[in-house]
Amino acid sequence: MKILIIGGGNMGQSFAKSFLHNHIADASNFSVIEKDISKTPELEAIGILNIHQSSGKFIEKFDLVVLAVKPQAFPALSKEMKDFISDEQVVLSIMAGISIANIQNSLEITKVIRAMPNMAAQIGEGMTVFTSSEEVTRIELVTVQNLLESTGKNLYVADEELLNVSTAISGSGPAYVLYFMKAMMESAEELGFTMQQAEMLTYQTFKGIVEFFQISKDSCSDMIQKVASKGGTTEAALQMFEKEAVSKAINKAIKAANQRAIELGENN
Repeated sequence: MKILIIGGGNMGQSFAKSFLHNHIADASNFSVIEKDISKTPELEAIGILNIHQSSGKFIEKFDLVVLAVKPQAFPALSKEMKDFISDEQVVLSIMAGISIANIQNSLEITKVIRAMPNMAAQIGEGMTVFTSSEEVTRIELVTVQNLLESTGKNLYVADEELLNVSTAISGSGPAYVLYFMKAMMESAEELGFTMQQAEMLTYQTFKGIVEFFQISKDSCSDMIQKVASKGGTTEAALQMFEKEAVSKAINKAIKAANQRAIELGENN
């Protein structure tokens, strides 16, 4: 398969690295369009041989075109590339908020797959939710799903609206986890641990319980109850979470992220 990635930022590089290192694409049949020349050394280090600064007729030769630019950049990009892309090609978009219909209309094509990966795709541990237009064949969809599997786990959904929700949950989710970890580290330091000790305590706590939860048959609520002894330290902390309405704040934050994803689509 001949693959073109438009956008050589973090996520574009993550996809390129996964595709090449898992031998899903050959370097000779793989290209990247990245306007920022300063990113060229990073892209070359991944093993990308063909790097372009702008769109051109060469786009026609690719089977799959991956749109890995910021949603705000799409209106200008679509004008640049629509004369060079055909309805035989499949477009995979990882832009937040930009709908399949918008991409189809802007590029005058029909075969569009829309996906929302997250940061951990950079190490092959990502979570990607994806959907597609009706014109994408089953073979094409399975082929792209195999590509996505090289970046971690993936989930197909029929309802495109869930892409905005996944943006708010798994797409933005790593920042929520890191936000909570940062708060725990700062608290540990405030109470006497060194920065390095605080990082180790927090990191291993998250890593250990996530792995334990994966093999456990218990729900989150069940496991919380097993940690929280009556009248103990964990219960004291959980009661403070309830008093400060932490759960409600998280719910509001995720809804705000979902709404912003919707707005990005409407504004572009």
